[in-house]
Amino acid sequence: MNRREFEDCVADAVEALPPYFRRQLDNVEFVVEDWPDRETLRQAGIRDAAELQGWYHGIPTTHRTSAYGLVPPDTISIYRRPIMLACRNDDEVRETVNIVVRHEVAHFFGIDDDRLRELGAY
Repeated sequence: MNRREFEDCVADAVEALPPYFRRQLDNVEFVVEDWPDRETLRQAGIRDAAELQGWYHGIPTTHRTSAYGLVPPDTISIYRRPIMLACRNDDEVRETVNIVVRHEVAHFFGIDDDRLRELGAY
């Protein structure tokens, strides 16, 4: 899958989110990057860049105060190369992208990894 097809896959995953959640995603930008940068890996506590498929950069809605405003958009990064390495075919890429997009959107809404595990998200 080339970069353009991958970007379309991410756009499709965002579009597939339930309308209620999509409407709440104001001031959030989805970006496709080939690899996470060093600072993101440090924040994630990960050494191998191939292990990180996505990352939410921002302030979760549950941590925002009345002072939150006039800030740059939060960013949800979807890392193309780690996803491509983990998948055997385009169908697996699409499935993984959908999972990663939903996972990072959950972080935007303040749901942490422990709670996602409790909910059976993975």
